[in-house]
Amino acid sequence: MSAIQRIALVLTIIGAINWGLIGFFQFDLVAAIFGGQGSALSRIIYGLVGIAGLINLGLLFKPSEEVAREPRPEAR
Repeated sequence: MSAIQRIALVLTIIGAINWGLIGFFQFDLVAAIFGGQGSALSRIIYGLVGIAGLINLGLLFKPSEEVAREPRPEAR
């Protein structure tokens, strides 16, 4: 996994936690930290999380290393 994908994964996890807080407690952590949903900084964070989600979408179609690897001779 590349550094970009790791950063995207962290941002996606942050977004998932934020959506969980919104869903369960009606509390938007990003908006609370950065000055409301309409502030420029909040919108940048939301945008970065959205782009990170799109980058991570590629992980769905990337074969797992274990699946793509040949079985060991003793496993045959």
